[in-house]
Amino acid sequence: MPAPYPFGETVRIVRTGPSPGRDPRGQPLPGPDESFDVPGCVVAPRAETPQVGGEQQQERDTVIVGWTVYAPADHPRMPLRTTDRARIRGVDCEITGEPGDWGRTPFTGLRGVVQFAADRVTG
Repeated sequence: MPAPYPFGETVRIVRTGPSPGRDPRGQPLPGPDESFDVPGCVVAPRAETPQVGGEQQQERDTVIVGWTVYAPADHPRMPLRTTDRARIRGVDCEITGEPGDWGRTPFTGLRGVVQFAADRVTG
């Protein structure tokens, strides 16, 4: 079944716009945030497995670090950028790594999804 998924979640993407100029020290000023919703996403918890024999493994097997999101690729604001941020279930996340475009599925020829990792922002 192609995205958007009828029972999927809405993920808000927050994108920083272009810099309006530079501060007195010559550093670029941050641009205004532009946000948009991407409905029909599949959101799955993403775990990080600690190093075998490491200190963390003595206490637990996995640590949930964020989510893997499968978003409709035909959204008008796609493609996503590595500088974008995501708000998932009210939690601010950074998009980690390059979003992956699945292209077309070889089984049906339908458009696939854009998959990205979203890490919770702490601190």
